[in-house]
Amino acid sequence: MTAASLFRLRRTFPVRATALCLLSFAAFWVAQRLAGVTMVDLMVYRAEGRAVLDGADLYALRATENDLPATYPPFAALLFTPLPLLGTGLMRTLATAGNLLLLLALALLTLRLITGGRRLPHPLAWLGAPALAAVAVWSEPVWTTLRYGQINLLVTVLVLWDMRYLPGAGPARGRRWAGAGIGLAAAVKLTPGLFVVFLLLAGVVAAVRGGVARPWLALARNTVCWFLGATALAAAVLPRDSWQFWSGTFLAADRAGHPEQTANQSLRGLIARLLHTADPGLWWLAGALLTGAAGLAVAVLAGLRSRPAWAATACGMTALLVSPVSWSHHWVWSVPAAVLVLHEAVRAGGWWRRTGAAVLTGLFFTYALWWVPHGPERPELHQGPAEFALSALYPLAALGFLVVAWRVALRSGAVEVPPAGQVPEQREPAAAERGRAGRQAVAKE
Repeated sequence: MTAASLFRLRRTFPVRATALCLLSFAAFWVAQRLAGVTMVDLMVYRAEGRAVLDGADLYALRATENDLPATYPPFAALLFTPLPLLGTGLMRTLATAGNLLLLLALALLTLRLITGGRRLPHPLAWLGAPALAAVAVWSEPVWTTLRYGQINLLVTVLVLWDMRYLPGAGPARGRRWAGAGIGLAAAVKLTPGLFVVFLLLAGVVAAVRGGVARPWLALARNTVCWFLGATALAAAVLPRDSWQFWSGTFLAADRAGHPEQTANQSLRGLIARLLHTADPGLWWLAGALLTGAAGLAVAVLAGLRSRPAWAATACGMTALLVSPVSWSHHWVWSVPAAVLVLHEAVRAGGWWRRTGAAVLTGLFFTYALWWVPHGPERPELHQGPAEFALSALYPLAALGFLVVAWRVALRSGAVEVPPAGQVPEQREPAAAERGRAGRQAVAKE
């Protein structure tokens, strides 16, 4: 390929990638309509908004023909109050369009974190956000998120938005809003609260090692303030529901469904299916504590060694593993995870790395967890080895990702990075130094 043709390809790639993205999104939209998706979770959100407007008991409602309860904190219900004002068709259309735009935002933030705000190195220079979104929309977690009308992409984008302020993530504007993303995400769904623990641990470890702890602790402080502010607002508007939720309802994990359900891809679901029990009890608690500690250790190590994308995704994957319930559509963290392992495999080389990265990525496109028997008869309590393996793919992939993230962080070495938002001093390349010296010598003559 000549230099001219390569230049033309690079110049036209954004247009081609955008066209591919729009074509993929249009095909996706048609496929979802043909599949007759009901967006059942979106209908629950609508019912929650109606309950708030009517002053009804939020956590006593049962919505849709499946009798689904409200499981989010009261602040989420406040955000859902506009939904009853929309027609069903319009609401579903806006939800689908909004989620597709959020998928694009997720792709953009992922690529930005990988590069620290700089231009993408080869070969990721050919993988723009539109092309990434065009492929990711067909993964099972993203497909199911849009099928149910879920808010997982919104929550993940909010978290990744705040990850831009991590040391090593490059210059970030709007620092006055730092912490708002994670804080609001945790006020809507509790799982992102683990990022506060991650930030605090990173700050403490940085301080103990004599590094820069302030950016980590400041972001953790701001996150907590935003979370408390949103929660206090909900308590002022919905005092009864807030008391009911925070006094015990948030601990009732079984409100969301049986732990052994195939769709529950958390460690709790995996252990329940492994032990053929609906109450994994202490086995799950012990596994969650060990996995949580290991996952946070990996995230802190990656963060302190200037690997913000690996740190954020490791923490996100850990949160999904230790949560009592992580439905398959919660696993949209698979998008940044797949990009990271593929990028690392191409950068480091080796057929076994590339094969492993392809397998880990492909797991989220197989829909294999739906191949096993599932339903109201609870056949998951009687799974054989093959069925168990198919229904354990996401947690196994997450554990594999944590191992890769640990190895990447170890190879990164102890890198001292400036506080978030501060641009490091740029040194001139040797060639530029020589050229400048030559020009100065000529001028003197």
